[in-house]
Amino acid sequence: MMKTRKKKFPKRKKKRNTIDLPEDLVVEILSRVPEASLAPFRSISKGWNALIKKEERLAKKSRILMLIDFRVYLASVDLPGSHENVVKLTTSEFSLKDPLSNSSKEVDIRNVFHCDGLLLCTTTDKRLVVWNPRSGETSWVKPRISHEESDIYALGKSSCNKYKILRINTFPYIPTCLVEYEVYDFNTNSWRVTVGENRGWYILAGRPLCGMSVSGNTYWLAHASSFDEFLLSFDFSTERFGRVSLPPGNYVSYRVWGLSVTREEQQLCLLTTQSTVVFDIIDLWRATKIKSSGAVSWSKFLSVDLAYLHHPFGLGYGTNFLADRENKILVLPGIHGNLYIVGEDKYIKVDNHDQPTSARSLLYNYVPTLAQIQ
Repeated sequence: MMKTRKKKFPKRKKKRNTIDLPEDLVVEILSRVPEASLAPFRSISKGWNALIKKEERLAKKSRILMLIDFRVYLASVDLPGSHENVVKLTTSEFSLKDPLSNSSKEVDIRNVFHCDGLLLCTTTDKRLVVWNPRSGETSWVKPRISHEESDIYALGKSSCNKYKILRINTFPYIPTCLVEYEVYDFNTNSWRVTVGENRGWYILAGRPLCGMSVSGNTYWLAHASSFDEFLLSFDFSTERFGRVSLPPGNYVSYRVWGLSVTREEQQLCLLTTQSTVVFDIIDLWRATKIKSSGAVSWSKFLSVDLAYLHHPFGLGYGTNFLADRENKILVLPGIHGNLYIVGEDKYIKVDNHDQPTSARSLLYNYVPTLAQIQ
């Protein structure tokens, strides 16, 4: 009797239900995923890599960094909510462990310089580290000679996207001396000393007179030996200093108090006051175009008359601030870790209940990055 073979039928493949989501929704979803979790997906395809690197996604993750009591905090501020005069501030601490400690002791950070999502930090015990808070990557940099508290540092990158560190010793200030500065190259892991032209300028060192990074280059408020104000720049491609023009006018028509970058376009931004007796009117300017010659096209985007606002804060040289062009507001740090949001017709005090302190915080616009330090 012949056995009948059972006819084998090919297995049916289960159909996957695919849903094509709008790109803006995908960008919104990805903006809520931690950077470290997204890193493995960059190698899946060019499409995934483009989405992860998409500027709109990173802009949605734009936050504020606050340096409070030697610790770095990521702050989330509902700036659009300022239209209803209701703003909530939440903070969470970034942890930077001390590699020289066997315990979980954290590093005391004295100052911070921000460039493209990377932080250059000086510590209270005069060490130097470049840190990506999102990925946790760190690179501790050994000095060529002992660092001083009066040193000025900057983190930038060349035209070929290679990161470098600049160190300037600003003390003592002698207008006729040659400019001597050091540049640290991550490719060679070494410092290189450069001697430039006669230094006819000076930068007031210390907090909060930090430089601002735009397109890889750094800018500071500076004074010439004639006490004229101007912007000093450092080009990390040519490794040379230059002078950048201020908005039209002179010392008689306005005073420059602070330097920052706009939140949206990461453009260079100035805080000035009209030179009246009491400095009640403050103006915010943004650099719409910076030429290699140092010429800048400036555009004023906000004016605030402080006489109509009952405010407890004052302006000083090197005022630390953040500018939001879209919402037309100015964010200033106060004591106890509080923030002040100032607009054309508004003044809002935002209490920091998460991290109460007696110190005044330093503020930085921050966009997380997947970039590696080296």
